[in-house]
Amino acid sequence: MTNAPDTPPVPFSRIKIRAGALVFCGDDVALIRRDRADSTHYTPPGGNVEDGEDLEEALARELSEELDLDVAQAEGGDLMWVVDQRVTRPGPTPSPRKLHLIYRLHISPEVRAGLAETEQDELPDGGYETGVIEWIDYRATAGLPLFPPLGPALAALPDPRAAVTDASLEAVTDENYTWV
Repeated sequence: MTNAPDTPPVPFSRIKIRAGALVFCGDDVALIRRDRADSTHYTPPGGNVEDGEDLEEALARELSEELDLDVAQAEGGDLMWVVDQRVTRPGPTPSPRKLHLIYRLHISPEVRAGLAETEQDELPDGGYETGVIEWIDYRATAGLPLFPPLGPALAALPDPRAAVTDASLEAVTDENYTWV
């Protein structure tokens, strides 16, 4: 179904899939801190799955781009959580619906020592936003401005390798989240 030429596109009528990972080294988890003029927020490393791209390939590509991590150096890779995002964001393009697939990986301190400390995120205008890779004790994530907002679920784990019995986290909507 397509919109008539004079009808504006409908928000959430497109779905994007984002593959991200919680990369653990012991009790620490890698998060990307993004500082903006009026806010700071954190995200797990990852990004949009490209058309025709396999989910595992997309995750490997994103972790290589953002952390300089070769997933062959990590263990795990299980799907941990799925977050359905339907949040109106600023700008002229209609907001897509996004499904965040959050995987879990574990690395050694030796691998961690060789990873990137910053990440360059390309902006729509061709510029770049620099993110800082921070290693944070996973139990301290409940109060962080983390998107998708999985901090409370992450902090509640008894340990980084604990089984997750429900992979579906609460949907993120305009009713429970304000875009920063």
